[in-house]
Amino acid sequence: MRAVLTLLAACLLAAPIRAQDAVTTFPAPGTERQVLTLDTATDLSAFEPLIRDFQRIAPDVTIRYREFVTNALFQQARGECYAERAGADLVITSSVDHLVVLSNAGCALAHRSPETLAAPGWTRWRDEVFGFTFEPAVIVYNRALLKPEEVPRTRLDLIELMREQPARFAGRIGGYDIARSGIGYLFAAFDARNALIYGRLIEGFGRTRLLTRCCSSDLIEELGKGELFIGYNILGSYAYSAQKAGAPIGIVIPHDYVLALSRGVMIPARTRQPDLAKRFLDYLLSQRGQRVVQQEAFFFGLNGSVPEGVEAPPGGLTSGMLRPIVIGPGLLPTQDRAKRERFLREWQNALQGAEPRGLQ
Repeated sequence: MRAVLTLLAACLLAAPIRAQDAVTTFPAPGTERQVLTLDTATDLSAFEPLIRDFQRIAPDVTIRYREFVTNALFQQARGECYAERAGADLVITSSVDHLVVLSNAGCALAHRSPETLAAPGWTRWRDEVFGFTFEPAVIVYNRALLKPEEVPRTRLDLIELMREQPARFAGRIGGYDIARSGIGYLFAAFDARNALIYGRLIEGFGRTRLLTRCCSSDLIEELGKGELFIGYNILGSYAYSAQKAGAPIGIVIPHDYVLALSRGVMIPARTRQPDLAKRFLDYLLSQRGQRVVQQEAFFFGLNGSVPEGVEAPPGGLTSGMLRPIVIGPGLLPTQDRAKRERFLREWQNALQGAEPRGLQ
């Protein structure tokens, strides 16, 4: 079977082989010598340009791409670690708090190189967890359904829209299901820390019956179809990819403050391919890898650059406006079980119309 795959791969560039719903195999373009397994909570369409480019410089590497929802990926990685069982060679997710928890539990392999040391300080922790993208949380809207003057550019604008026209927006504003989505929970937790009006915001979501989904792709698809008017706290990279492909959506980076994360990568302590995993991590952080990240994969740069077609705040992403989610021990409280359960309970109460206490 391996010989067949190698022969097929040699004919130009091999198409990915779909082994099952969540697993895609990218055969080595040349003679296969190694297999690298990536467990990710990243849409394949976003990550594929990076896989293809890495295989240009490592044509003997086959890559297995296993795709999960963020919370399921965390459970998978934690289960393999606690069972001392080899699984993935790298774990990649937007829920960087999950990676910090895993690292803190001794589940990560340390790696230090010129590439890791050159990464911005807020994107790395203990030589074990590294961020390789810049991804703001944005407001997305259907351009045909909102007049230009109605487009919310701040959270207060969104609150006023929901307050003034609750019937019009009922069931037509979307966001993450924060109980199912790790990135949704992380953004909500940081909103609660940063916005004095957060209680009013989720009270408005309750009034308009916020439509919740697990994933960015689901929300963006419904926005493009006109089933939703507005999406809140959507990952900017996914929204821009859809807009670039022709979806009739507009994208606003909020003008009051900007939550931004760096999608994280970690090498599990029990990887079967430590040297190859380190090589792939270095590629992601290298100048070559970062060019692909910005031009083909995630579109925003670690330097804060914003692609054309995205409305940025006046003056750009200034340090006073930017709220980066720093990869480090400050993320550990977000996964404290008691705090998490209390936060989720308050969120659900607010969406159901109860008084949103304790969320400001």
